[in-house]
Amino acid sequence: MTPNTPAVTWADPARHAAFDHWLQGLATAQGLRPETLRPASADASFRRYLRVDTVDGGSRIVMDAPPDKENCAPFVHVAGLMKAAGLLVPDILAWDEPRGFMLLPDLGTQTMMEQIDADHPQANHPRYMQAVDALLAWQLASRPGELPPYDEALLRRELQLFPDWYLAQHRQVKVEGTMAGTLQKTFDTIVARNLAAPTVHVHRDFMPRNLMIPAHPGSTPAQQLGVLDFQDAVHGPITYDIASLMRDAFLTWEEDFVIDITVRYWEKARKAGLMDFEDWHSDFGAFYRAVEWMGLQRHLKVAGIFARLTLRDGKPKYLADAPRFIAYIRATAHRYRELGPLLKLIDEVEGLQAASGFAFGRV
Repeated sequence: MTPNTPAVTWADPARHAAFDHWLQGLATAQGLRPETLRPASADASFRRYLRVDTVDGGSRIVMDAPPDKENCAPFVHVAGLMKAAGLLVPDILAWDEPRGFMLLPDLGTQTMMEQIDADHPQANHPRYMQAVDALLAWQLASRPGELPPYDEALLRRELQLFPDWYLAQHRQVKVEGTMAGTLQKTFDTIVARNLAAPTVHVHRDFMPRNLMIPAHPGSTPAQQLGVLDFQDAVHGPITYDIASLMRDAFLTWEEDFVIDITVRYWEKARKAGLMDFEDWHSDFGAFYRAVEWMGLQRHLKVAGIFARLTLRDGKPKYLADAPRFIAYIRATAHRYRELGPLLKLIDEVEGLQAASGFAFGRV
């Protein structure tokens, strides 16, 4: 490890000692150089990733997931499903299940997000089509019963994060009376629209930050990007992952580029038999409207999650992206008459126009 390499810090000395013992025990068999251990990345959960070099000049990734906060079993299960579907995902090289330590291949040091040219959308077209190919392979491998259902209860729990955390905790608004009624009616409509869609396997956070540029891509179109952060996968609306990909949590595209990639996804999905629902096979507009309604559910949820990550978990960088989600929500709400009351609510909470209707108090 060079002098400029950040050190790996541990809040729990006992866990640190257990980790060192585990890694040293793998060093010979896996060809590891434990002295090179360094941070690789962290995500929004309590999970973090470390990188360690190998004696042959390569590297491996170590997942550190405290078992009292993170369950690694879904990661292992979904990794198996994705590999069987032909995606490029990490193999499980070693797993200390009781302690939550896992050794994985290193799919690369750069995410798709890090290669994005935000000023020139079309320059990113080939990468997005690689993402579409991986997504279609995942969806075509879907079988009911393999993953938890993205059902009404889960959709509603996620939506509730918006009033509980974004409105009540972040904006300090009392969610009651007319406002509570408006949200309830809006959520009922969102849930009904999304439950009507056909169901497939859903990654649930399919976006450039979770897609890797591999040093050694696979031989198929679906293996040109590595896929990570899939442990929360469910079986649910086919519209979710394409909405996640094109309405990114950390990157905003103009709608012409969003439609360009979404229509190409739709064309490929239609040829693969995934659009045989109502008039979706012949009408891209009908499918796109369903993607917008699914995206709305995600945006409301993520605004709540980002507020919770800041206020409860001490990760303020996430809330800095909340305005992107408010913009997504407002853009969709502008298009649909049923969402007029939601748009009015958002505008008043955000101070985007003179309040005229909702009487809400501040805590």
